[in-house]
Amino acid sequence: MNPLDPDEFRRQGHMTIDFLADYHTKKSRNLTHWQSPNFFAYFPSSFGIPGMLGEMLCTRFNEAGFNWFSSPAVTELENLVMDWLGKLVNLPTPFLFSGHDKILRRLGHDSITKLVIYGSDQTHCSFQKAAQIVGIDPQNFRAIKTTRSTSFDLSPDTLREAIYSDIEAGLIPLYSCAPVGTISITAVDPLTPLCKITDEFGMWVHLDAAYAGASCICPEYRKSINGVEFADSFSFDDHRWLLTPPDCSCLWLKDPKYLKKEATDSKQVVDHNDWQLSLSRRLRAVKLWLLFGELVEEDGRSEIAFQICFAMICFRNRPSTVFDNMTNGHALENRHGEAWKAEEWNRINARLLQAINASGQAFMTHAVVGGIYAIWL
Repeated sequence: MNPLDPDEFRRQGHMTIDFLADYHTKKSRNLTHWQSPNFFAYFPSSFGIPGMLGEMLCTRFNEAGFNWFSSPAVTELENLVMDWLGKLVNLPTPFLFSGHDKILRRLGHDSITKLVIYGSDQTHCSFQKAAQIVGIDPQNFRAIKTTRSTSFDLSPDTLREAIYSDIEAGLIPLYSCAPVGTISITAVDPLTPLCKITDEFGMWVHLDAAYAGASCICPEYRKSINGVEFADSFSFDDHRWLLTPPDCSCLWLKDPKYLKKEATDSKQVVDHNDWQLSLSRRLRAVKLWLLFGELVEEDGRSEIAFQICFAMICFRNRPSTVFDNMTNGHALENRHGEAWKAEEWNRINARLLQAINASGQAFMTHAVVGGIYAIWL
């Protein structure tokens, strides 16, 4: 077979065109198009031209950065863009260029069955999954209840009570996760008072700003992470707001000494494979490196269900459009009637979401917080 033969060249070209046409008609139409202007579900994950070019370069180089020596540029570029980004959100200097090992070194590794971790009931489910991966007993995971009276933020007093209760039971407080922009309604935990409580007990504190962290580049949102200087680690996803394709997440450690090995004790290089579960990683930093070089109409039928934080709106049908004689979503009837009306109201909003998605004109998701069914936008 001569690839330069005109007939063979033409045949190969037609095969490529047929493949692309088949992909478009049979595969592309069945994808969920996250870049569509009608996509309102979950959280934004759009990207721009620099991010797309970075993804292409990342795939083209196909680096296996499992340690510094395997590809020095991977680590050095990561360090560079992480410092750029850290300075943009005004992180304290110690975060610029770790967890349960910190306590186990002090108490002994036999104590792992007594370790307890804490978060609110609004903390992302991946927090509990990560705890199970590192060997924390699922019974020692505390999802502390939040209420609407505190905007579903974790109460410092409630956290302190939970810690004291576990200490009295002979357990060891280990770790607390404080969300900045929760997955359901983008609530923000009070960082400074929570960090001061955990510091009393020698606990590790992680600030999970997966969704909202990138917004802190804007001075008006930087207050959302006030208190980060008291935390031990901080992270957010660049693929939320910074127009980079997934996956692209950033993690800062105030003191990474618990993750270092002998090879990096010289402080001349950093082996990031010691900072993660997987051995190697892609050249994600090039996406950031290239990056740096109206919503709910007030038509009287909808209302904002929760306080608006950052760029997400949680709305629902107004109760007056569903029931008469309603006050804040509860019927002016007996207790049984109130519960029935609230549940029916949630079912109606669920059917509204189903109708929106079934129309094919838009794609949205929902959250149920404090018994309230709200639609994301």
